[in-house]
Amino acid sequence: MYKPNPLYLQRHHLSLPAPSPLPSWGCEREELQMSSLSLASIFAGGRRSLGPPVTVLRTLASTHVCFVNKHQNNNSLAWFSLSSHKRTFGCGSSRAEVTCTTTSSSVNGYLDYGRLLPCPSQNRPPRVEHLVVLQEGPVLDYICKALDLPRLFVADLIDFGAVHYALVCPQPPPTATPEQVRLFEEFTAPSVLKKRSSIKGKTVREAQKTFRITRVDQYLEAGTYLRVHVHPKRFPRCYDIDWKSRIIAVTESYVVLDKPAGTSVGGTTDNIEESCATFATRALGLTTPLKTTHQIDNCTEGCVVLARTKEYCSVFHGKIRDKKVKKLYLALAASPVPTGVITHYMRPVNIAPRIVSEEFIKGWHLCQLEVLECKKVPWPGAVTEEKYSIEDCGWPSKDYAYECKINLLTGRTHQIRAQLAAYSAPLVGDSMYMPAAIAEIANPGVNPFGKYKKQYVSEDDQSLATAEWVVQHGKEPNIAIGLQACQIAWDDDKHIYKAGSPWWRCKLA
Repeated sequence: MYKPNPLYLQRHHLSLPAPSPLPSWGCEREELQMSSLSLASIFAGGRRSLGPPVTVLRTLASTHVCFVNKHQNNNSLAWFSLSSHKRTFGCGSSRAEVTCTTTSSSVNGYLDYGRLLPCPSQNRPPRVEHLVVLQEGPVLDYICKALDLPRLFVADLIDFGAVHYALVCPQPPPTATPEQVRLFEEFTAPSVLKKRSSIKGKTVREAQKTFRITRVDQYLEAGTYLRVHVHPKRFPRCYDIDWKSRIIAVTESYVVLDKPAGTSVGGTTDNIEESCATFATRALGLTTPLKTTHQIDNCTEGCVVLARTKEYCSVFHGKIRDKKVKKLYLALAASPVPTGVITHYMRPVNIAPRIVSEEFIKGWHLCQLEVLECKKVPWPGAVTEEKYSIEDCGWPSKDYAYECKINLLTGRTHQIRAQLAAYSAPLVGDSMYMPAAIAEIANPGVNPFGKYKKQYVSEDDQSLATAEWVVQHGKEPNIAIGLQACQIAWDDDKHIYKAGSPWWRCKLA
């Protein structure tokens, strides 16, 4: 377990608003009936406890569709939830899955919920909930009632940036059932939308744009869509770092940080609290939060520039766009890499792993890097690998590694990792790309875009081979890989900043 940052705790002695009174439904118990259209929960042991009355419609994911019949009110509640990155729909139902309770515990099929701090050492399984508000009121009340969560826990989620809203519910996925599509059409019907003053002058697409909820007392009108990341991705290493020692430079316009591996530059969709920008802001005692100007992978360490103002953030974005920013990297590869320019083409699919081809493919993005030097160095020792959680990915020889200095000519996500792996020189500890490189070495041609690629009779065969190649890749690394953004410079080297020694060179006390 990790100790919470004192500054965080000062901000989290929250004075929460008292729960708003819910509409009176009378003293009669509600009769809950499962519809004949029912979707199986994709949670393990997916039982949910619902405290009546609940004034939200949960949609766009998957669990049970149930209808609530009241003596004088006929309102329908569709309950769906998402516990993985895939939206899958199945069948099955049970009356026992809808019960009445007022507490949140493991009894309802989920873990106990207290506070988000102290930070756990392991992430909980993904849990994303989608809600549509049926009756206006404070956001805190709705989420607590709908998801049966403690008020302080929900307040923490809002503070972490884990709750998002849109004025209008987004389009259901292609896998949505007819019932889900009907509900979406009901709440987005022109006759309904034109009565909502908040979306006057906006197109439906504009009204479907999501924003973060920033206050626990934010008031929501009926029809508002909510997305709640109940288990945000956590970054426990943030609490282990001496952040002042990682500051390279401080100017009136920007801060240069030597980012530690295992941290996020500006946060994630569900966690902007545990980020380099937030912790560097606190370490420097700044009153205005630092802003992200560019990204490097969570598992990569090294130089990042954080803007102190919105104006400089735009200025630096312009420098990147005009190719005035030069980045040098140190990469610790498992095999030697020749000096010179390496060219690949990256598949235009914005999910990991990133697939690259040695040959030009129309529509794929150009990837180029220049290897300036490559020298043989000892493979990191067991103690160093343990400290930085370097994963054993099955590379056959661990006597030597190869430290390469790389000039990044194009800035694609995972570019260095994907290109060197495609060159049979994956980075040390890269649990995503090294397994695929090993598979290609053991069975040349398994990579449908590599040097020994096979000829495919049809597009279906090519697609199948691509899917099988994706499966050869592993998961994202836990903390560090052999990659450091060692130098950043701009304006024709007028500004040059260098990171400290990479983790594999550091001597352990």
